Amino acid sequence: MTGPQPPQDDLGHLVPLTTPQDDLGRPVPLTTPQDDLGHPVPLTRPARRVVSLVPSLTESVAVTRPGALVGATTWCTHPAGLDVARVRGTKNPDLAAIRALEPDLVLANQEENRRVDVERLRSAGIPVWVTVIRDLDEAVASLRRMFSRALGWREPPWLAQAERAWAQPVPGPRVRAAIPIWRDPWMVVGSGTFTGDLATRLGLDNVYAGHPGRYPRVDLSDLEARQPDLIVLPDEPYAFSATDGPEMFPARRVALVSGRDLTWYGPSLITARPALQSRLQAAVSS
Repeated sequence: MTGPQPPQDDLGHLVPLTTPQDDLGRPVPLTTPQDDLGHPVPLTRPARRVVSLVPSLTESVAVTRPGALVGATTWCTHPAGLDVARVRGTKNPDLAAIRALEPDLVLANQEENRRVDVERLRSAGIPVWVTVIRDLDEAVASLRRMFSRALGWREPPWLAQAERAWAQPVPGPRVRAAIPIWRDPWMVVGSGTFTGDLATRLGLDNVYAGHPGRYPRVDLSDLEARQPDLIVLPDEPYAFSATDGPEMFPARRVALVSGRDLTWYGPSLITARPALQSRLQAAVSS
């Protein structure tokens, strides 16, 4: 006859009988934190094995604590030289591979990842923290909650740096702009997006800001009718380049920019603003 067995979490890991502590030695309450969608996530200790299904969150975790990241998608290209297990893409993650990594926590995003994949992971006993990010302020707040509540880590210094980098308004006149993110079919940045918010903070007035869709499909005739002064072409998700995209707008100024600078939230925000401003100013002045 065996005695009482020590308590275990959903993955069969032993749960300490003493109150867990965060990185600062402070007690972590045994309550269940809720992610950005209000879903309870059963995590009562600092995370030590993390899988990220979002490029921005992958970079955020890897820069802050490289040893904790054990898996990421093939789209997770930063930091440079990232060497972790790959679990396919954001829309088709390899759930078996994720389970095999035995993560303490999987990080996801409402926009980038599919609900069915999140639910399947949770059904397998794997905690998943889903972020919701639609503008810069929401991104900073969400990242702060992710680090403190989900991961149980201290806030990384780069987060406050990123917030300060975008604190001041852009000097100079505002510019009417359209921001395509795909072609064939053409899709643009619409309303209620992180990218659209960054564009506003960069001094751009998105001609599709009032569209009800977040990334609406549009005809080029409709885009031209809105008379943007500038076409902003990021190199992701569609890889616009000097030979692929600008030729469709012969009568407009075109700015080719880094998609990571314009669409990622995380450490890249520190350098993104001056890099984007430089590109935009050069295009407007040409």
